[in-house]
Amino acid sequence: MAIEEIDFSRQIYSNFRIFLELMSRKIREVLLVSSPYDAFIMEEDGTLASRIITEYSGLNLSMPPRVTRASAAREALDLLERRDFDMVIVTPHLDDSDPLTFASDVKKKRPGLPVNLLAYGARGINQALQNVSFEGIDRVYIWTGNSDLLLALVKNAEDKMNVDNDTKTARVRVLILVEDSPIYYSILLPYMYKEVVRQTQAVLQTGLNEEHRLLTMRARPKILLAHDFDEALTLYNHYRPYLLGVFSDTRYPLGGTMDDFAGVKFLSQIRKELPFLPLLMMSTDPSNSEKAREISASFVDKNSPHLFSEINDFFLNHLGFGDFVFRKPDGKEIARARNLKELEEKVSGLPDSILMYHAERNHFSTWIMARSEITLASVFREVAASDFPSAAELRDYIVSHVHTLRKWRQKGIITTFNREDFDADVTDFVRIGNGSMGGKARGLAFLTNMLIKHSDFLERYKTLTVDVPKTLVLCTDVFESFMGDNHLERCIREELCDDDVFRNFLAADLPGRIIDDLAAYLEQVTHPLAVRPSSLLQDAHVQPLHGLYRTIMLPNNEDNLQKRLHRLLRAIKLVYASSFTERTKEYFRKIAYHPREEAMGVIIQRLVGQQTGDFFYPAISGSAHSHNFYPVSHMKADEGICKIVLGLGKTLREEDGALRFSPRYPQTLPQFSTVENILKNAQRYFYALDMNGGKESLVRRTVNEAWKEYPIQMLSSTYAPDERYIRDTGFIAGPKIVTFASILKDRLLPLPEVLEELLRNGRQALGCPVEIDFAVNLDRQDRHRGSLYLLSARPMIADKESMEVQITAADRQKALCISHETLGHGIHDEISDIVYVKRKDFRIDRTADIAREIGSINGALLADQRPYLLVGPGRWGSSDRWLGIPVKWQDISGVGAIIELRNEHIKADSSMGFHFFKNITAQGIPYITVTEGSEDLLEWPWFEDAPICKETVFLRHIRLEKPLTIKIDGRKSMSVILPAAP
Repeated sequence: MAIEEIDFSRQIYSNFRIFLELMSRKIREVLLVSSPYDAFIMEEDGTLASRIITEYSGLNLSMPPRVTRASAAREALDLLERRDFDMVIVTPHLDDSDPLTFASDVKKKRPGLPVNLLAYGARGINQALQNVSFEGIDRVYIWTGNSDLLLALVKNAEDKMNVDNDTKTARVRVLILVEDSPIYYSILLPYMYKEVVRQTQAVLQTGLNEEHRLLTMRARPKILLAHDFDEALTLYNHYRPYLLGVFSDTRYPLGGTMDDFAGVKFLSQIRKELPFLPLLMMSTDPSNSEKAREISASFVDKNSPHLFSEINDFFLNHLGFGDFVFRKPDGKEIARARNLKELEEKVSGLPDSILMYHAERNHFSTWIMARSEITLASVFREVAASDFPSAAELRDYIVSHVHTLRKWRQKGIITTFNREDFDADVTDFVRIGNGSMGGKARGLAFLTNMLIKHSDFLERYKTLTVDVPKTLVLCTDVFESFMGDNHLERCIREELCDDDVFRNFLAADLPGRIIDDLAAYLEQVTHPLAVRPSSLLQDAHVQPLHGLYRTIMLPNNEDNLQKRLHRLLRAIKLVYASSFTERTKEYFRKIAYHPREEAMGVIIQRLVGQQTGDFFYPAISGSAHSHNFYPVSHMKADEGICKIVLGLGKTLREEDGALRFSPRYPQTLPQFSTVENILKNAQRYFYALDMNGGKESLVRRTVNEAWKEYPIQMLSSTYAPDERYIRDTGFIAGPKIVTFASILKDRLLPLPEVLEELLRNGRQALGCPVEIDFAVNLDRQDRHRGSLYLLSARPMIADKESMEVQITAADRQKALCISHETLGHGIHDEISDIVYVKRKDFRIDRTADIAREIGSINGALLADQRPYLLVGPGRWGSSDRWLGIPVKWQDISGVGAIIELRNEHIKADSSMGFHFFKNITAQGIPYITVTEGSEDLLEWPWFEDAPICKETVFLRHIRLEKPLTIKIDGRKSMSVILPAAP
């Protein structure tokens, strides 16, 4: 048969989503109908309701039912008329009725409502009632004072209600108990439920957080009770594909008459059809153990004083809830595996004969199923050992699937670091401490969950894997302990310079347990690391604090563990110290926030990149925004914008060479509109981590010195000076220019498409515009493959340029300028100087002279650090002097905002800032287009009546006592310019 491969990327998220749908029908309201005497007998140690709650909380189960008591049948029937109940429990003695009549009356009103008879002893049951086939009563239970029975009574009813849906939806396993005696099943069911819950909880401890443990508990095995052979056979035939095991008495009815060996016959039939299904025969006659042995079933004596411990052994050794015990065919134990990690390790070195012995008996499937890993267990059960040509191939199949499962089951889950169980190879996101992880770490967790939730779209782009780098977080309580233990509060109270702050923090010690945990972490992790801040407010909606704190990158490549640990501890302390620098404290003063309120988490993350020679760096670092405030051409604002650079992301912050592109239109690049623009705007240097010396060392390298390195060749074009031509390949001789043509033009990787979908999904999930930082590694064996790593996610509304701007009717009435075609966003209130081209003196044949005059005034204003508003007709920076004023950037480099006029002098289409696109986007300069004679407005009389500061042949420079207010709503591309209030 074909051997099935599993897509865990779908299955893991699908499993948790399915778990939410399991056990959907609950017993929430229970009606207890009992005489005061019966109630007293059962409630002598507390009410039924409180005892049920105690049992639920003791087993960490949620939502115990509410119990309502009625003391007479008539009262109970009246309650059923007024309220909804999920179960009725009736006791034998009712003053105004009997249990049979009452149950019949209930069924007439509510035919599907379960009615259980609960007697407080065997004597309380009339002999006729022990035959439960009569109409009305669903089950008879015997109360022996064990409150576990209440839990079993409720859970068994829920299992019966949910088993069909849960087996079909999630292939949940089923245990069948065949027992006709109310006394014995009233004893066995409570024990079995408690054992199933406890054992399931025990095997789910490794690698899952509390939320997912609770969800996964819903996939525990269902327990179904049968009273006779026919009922048991019906259950077996119906749920055969989902059976985990069968518990059967030996003597019970078959065909309507009592049969001393009905259990033997039932289990024998199962054994013929399912040779390796765990079977347990129970009997009060010890001699029946021989019959159990003949059909390879386990046996327990129901009268044994060790009954419960023997059933416990069956759970552990046969149903997969204990350690996986590797045995020889003669039963001799040779090894054990406590968890999936150890199973993978043991199977890798297991002798072929023992591997085949366990595989042929479905032991791997059974054991994995007990851990609620339903998908893998089901596939293992369907695949026979004989389907593999050799034991080696079977071993590879088991090991690879268990390893992949271990890796994928961690996706989207934040686990607590444990030195004993930590496995760097499969653990994606782990925390040390119990406090908050901080804003940036929460953003990473959000990204991980988003990738799992939307894994379907990644199926369309299989050549570009998308992931979040493996991450360890020190929670804020570690910071609190560090601060308190070392009495570092004085760094807040005292006005210390930055050097003193760093000196105090470096001299302090982290808690010993944290140092031990980090040492254990570094024993497995030798990859370069990024040590990043994750404060409470960082990347938050209100106060982002983005870029305020220090990030440190470490090669982490020395053989000496203590040296690597020392460098990591030092980096953590420096990140902590950055909370109290002058720059940080000044920022907090501005927002009226006390530094001590800003507790710090620390992210220790595998640095994205690849080593090339002595340097480590990613091929691409970038930032993607879901809203574009500078849309040009046919771009739309809500289609987003991306900025990318070669190498580490430090270049992004310096805005030198970062290439902007729309993920919807990646080939529309205003910065690269001409050969001259490409040569002027292309990235010339990049940052990399120097891997020599072990300590943090970011180096700035030129593209020319590293042109032979693979990432540069892949992402560059080659300039042919003689031809004034740029060829879109970096693998030929000639000067290299970083154009990213292989990605944006040739589409070797679907990076734009993936970023577009990530921005769309991120915006929907956050409920506001989102910004995502990322890095890309290229596959050096296959140029059509790569890996995209998401580094952070934060709301764009936290950025200054992203504040909400509303232009009111009152604004429009008093506006000096109104535009419906504006690039940029935000409120600018720092401009008091205006330089405009005089409309009466403008001559289109003198635009070059106008450019020179602008350059002269710009130089003076730049020297005085006075940003200004520049107003004039046509395309600013056009090389065609008949379409606009041919200024260069150095002629207007001090500008704070630009107005491009479309009027009778020059009617060219708007340039949308095309010629200075890199500069205006990098500096957030508003570019305003005003079409005179339309609904746009420019109040020329106001400008012309303003006091003149300087005048030339073609220009007028005016200076205001108070600055203008420029309001730009980038979501609508609309702006107004308002005069200062009088």
